[in-house]
This record gives sequence, C-alpha cells and structure tokens, in this order.
Amino acid sequence: MSQLSLLGAGLPAADLPPIAAPDLEYALLAPLFVVAAGAVLGVVVEAVWPRAGRFTAQVVLALATVVVALADTIWVYTDLDVVDTERLGRGQVGGEGAVSIDGPGVFTWGILLVFALLSLLMFADRRLDGGLSAFTGRAADAPGSASEAEAVKARLEHSEVFPLALFALVGMMLFASSNDLLTMFVALEVLSLPLYLMCGIARRRRLLSQEAALKYFLLGAFSSVFFLYGIALAYGYAGSFRLSDVATAVGSRTGDEPMLLGAMALIAVGLLFKVGAVPFHTWTPDVYQGAPTPVTAFMAAGTKAAAFVALLRVFFVAFGGASWDWRPIFWIVAIITMFLGSIVAVSQTDAKRMLAYSSIAHAGFILVGFAGAYVGPAGADRVTSVSSILVYLAIYGVSSIGAFAVVAVVRDGNGEATHLARWAGLGHTAPWLAGAFALFMLSFAGIPLTAGFIGKWSVFSAAWAGGLWPLVVVGVLMSAIAAYFYVRVIVLMFFTDPVGDGPSVVVSGRLTTVVIAVAAVATVALGVVPGPLLDLAQHAGALVR
Repeated sequence: MSQLSLLGAGLPAADLPPIAAPDLEYALLAPLFVVAAGAVLGVVVEAVWPRAGRFTAQVVLALATVVVALADTIWVYTDLDVVDTERLGRGQVGGEGAVSIDGPGVFTWGILLVFALLSLLMFADRRLDGGLSAFTGRAADAPGSASEAEAVKARLEHSEVFPLALFALVGMMLFASSNDLLTMFVALEVLSLPLYLMCGIARRRRLLSQEAALKYFLLGAFSSVFFLYGIALAYGYAGSFRLSDVATAVGSRTGDEPMLLGAMALIAVGLLFKVGAVPFHTWTPDVYQGAPTPVTAFMAAGTKAAAFVALLRVFFVAFGGASWDWRPIFWIVAIITMFLGSIVAVSQTDAKRMLAYSSIAHAGFILVGFAGAYVGPAGADRVTSVSSILVYLAIYGVSSIGAFAVVAVVRDGNGEATHLARWAGLGHTAPWLAGAFALFMLSFAGIPLTAGFIGKWSVFSAAWAGGLWPLVVVGVLMSAIAAYFYVRVIVLMFFTDPVGDGPSVVVSGRLTTVVIAVAAVATVALGVVPGPLLDLAQHAGALVR
C-alpha cells in the first residue's frame, strides 16, 4: 500500500515504513541535470550580478552550459552500445521509469544542444542593433512609452533570455525522452512557458512581438488541454501513465475501445499543434513573424525536433499495437500539411512568414516518414522511420537556423527588412550572404548535393519500405511545388534589380555571421558526405520500451 493509503487507514505516521530514495542514473541523466543547473544558476546571476556585466556573464554561462552538456551527451551516447533485446533498442529506462535513455533520445539531445548553441550565438549578438541585443531592455514598459525611451537611452538589455532559453532547452530534452505521459506533459509545459515569454520581448516592432506571444500562448494552451485530456483517457484505458504499460494494454485490447481511440486522437492533436501540422498550424506564421528572429530560429528547430520525437515515442511505443487505427489519419494529415504549406508559401511577401509556411510543409514531409511506420531492419538501401526522422530533423534544424540568421542581418533603417521586395538585388550588394541563403533554399527544396535532398530521401525511403508508395508520390509532387517559391527567392536576389537603395546589409554581426557560416558548411557537408549522419542515426537503434 502507498503512504497515503496507510495514513488514510489510520496508521500513525511514526509507524509508516520509510520511503525509499529514488534510484537515479545520475551519470546517464547528467546532460539534463547540467542544463537545468545552468538555467537555475542563470537566475541567480540575474539576481546578484552587477547590471553592467550581467549580459556578458549570462552569455558565457549559457554557452558553457550547452558545451558541457553536449560533451556529456556524446559520452552518454557512446556508452549505449549494449543492445537490450527485451526492450528492442539500445539503452535503458531510467529516472524511476520516467525517462528513456536510448539511442534516439540521446541523439535528439545532441541535435537540440547543437541548435541551442547556434541560437544562443544569435541571442548574444549585440552588433546588429546599435550595440544592443535583439531583446527589449524592460519587457514591462509599454511600447512607445516614456519609460521605454528611458530604458533605450540607458542601454538596458534583457539578459533573462539566456536562463529562459536553457529552461526551454531542458524541457525539450526531457520531452523527447519521456517514458511516461505525465512526465511528458510536465516537460511540455517546461519547454513552452519560457518560449511564450521570449516571443514577446523583441526590441523593435514590440506590438507585433507581444501579439505573437499571446497567440503562441493560446496555441500552447490548446495543445496542453488536448494532450492532458488524452493522457487522462489513456490512463483510464491502461491504468498507468507508462508507455510500456499502455502498450501492453493496447496489445491485449482488454479495455474500452472508444476510450483508446479517444486517447490516441486527443494526444495526436496536442502533439500536432507543436509540430505545426495542418489543420493545427493556425497562428504559427504570425508567431514566427512577430517573435524576435533568434527566438524564431530556436523554436523552428528545437520545438519541432522535440515534438516529433515525442510523437514517435507515444505512437510507436505506447500505441504501436493499434497502428492500423491511427496510421490512416496521419496519412491524411501529412498530405494536407504538405499541400497547404507548399501552396500558401508561394503567395507570401514576408521572409519570416515564407519560412514559417516552409516549416509547415516540412512537417508534412516528416509525417510521410512517420506514417510509413517502417520499423523493420535497417540496411544500406533503407532506413527505419525513426532513423529517417532523426536525420531529417537534424538537417532541417541546421538549415532553418542558418536561414533565420540571414534574415536577422538583412536590414534597412527600420530594422530587419523582411519584406521580400527589399531583397531584390541582394546578390549584387552582398553576394556571399545571398549565396548562403540560396544554399538554404536549395536544401529546403531537396536539390541533390545539399543536405535537404538526403533528408527527403530518408523519409521517402522509410515510407516506401513501409508500403506507402502513393504517399511518397504525393510527397515528390509537393516537393516540386515547394521548389517554386524557393527558386523564386533566388531569382529575386540574383536576377532582379534593387528597388530604391536596396537593403542595407549589416555584415558586422560577427556571431550571427559565424552561425550562417557553420550552417552553410553543414548543409553542404551533409549533402555531399551524408554517410556519417545516416550511420549515426541508424546506429541509434529503436525506441526502448
């Protein structure tokens, strides 16, 4: 009996048996602890460090935290070599059954930390906006007020974004590796709440930024409500929050069938909100457009990666025995997501909104590999759905951060020149910058010799191996449509005369320039030599149960 049950039965507290201390795998969970400790320490720094050097201190602390966690993650991954045949994957379940420390989970930790490292460099760049960061000095000041002008004159900076980003990062890492639904819900809230705040503290266009924060909060609220109600139904069906226990109940089909279908539907809706799939994408482009560009880059790469791995974990582990009940729905969602994201992106005139609809289209392409649900043996000519999605998330995330970094440095007198008309002739005024953006566009389009081609090949190959060749055909057709608006931007930059004085490109943002260069090199390297990434993803193995 539990402690509460014994107390309710009238047993005195002094006679209760001692509560056993939790047995945690501290060495294997260390990357999570490192990031969480860095976030808490960042809050302490914010409280006690002198304002004059606080921003620099937060930058150093955040970057050091991510680098240490990344090094530890590499060590943890190399320590998962033992194959657990009973759990059908490399690794183990730790944290008293709450966390799956397996190949896919630790691989996701690694790419999330890389995304965070690149994004934090953009957060730290103070040379793009008159020596100040992209974040407002005091978020409590009303836009256009005298107090805001006073904060600008005093050159105040919002250094709280660094611990907030670390809290969001640890939430993403836990979300992608949760082994029970309750832990997954807690992780969902931990990753979401800091992002709501960071979306609303842009230095410029503050009303648009605050609108983005409110809309993202409402989207997150809808996501959480659906997800939590689905968890309740899953618990009612299986009598447990653990994914393995839910899988056992699904396999035996001893519970109430409508309750199982309701649980799957509601949990799917909650997670599809987070990946930006249609019809749950509402306001996602508004959030991308209004949020500070470094935050948009962090969200576009990190949130999508964490949410997709969580989606894999719930439906491949917990609901894998009911795949024929949920797969047809995901086929439909994948098709409409690819179609709407590709078609609507053609009409966009704002660079950030175009990238937002591109993100929606890419969610559809990833869902092709997910709906294929191929979990058979991997080989030289095929990849599993899990490994293909890991490859796609890694490739898309790096290219997406690079693309938003370019958006951050294309400016005019009023800040970021996100209207595409201002990008006309960019190839003449800043050829290297335009060339990098063109490279990212070609990667998004899936052109050979870029990383994007490898990503699309991997998910289409997994879907084909799963027998979904009609869905692959639709994906190829949608890729051709999507290529149109990517090529249109390239034509605009290199084959169109500038309008007026053209964009004023700020090339002195050194940290952002480093991010663009790293992303561009990775996009080419992973397209020309994809073998190491593919091998790493396939070596990650299956999700443990």
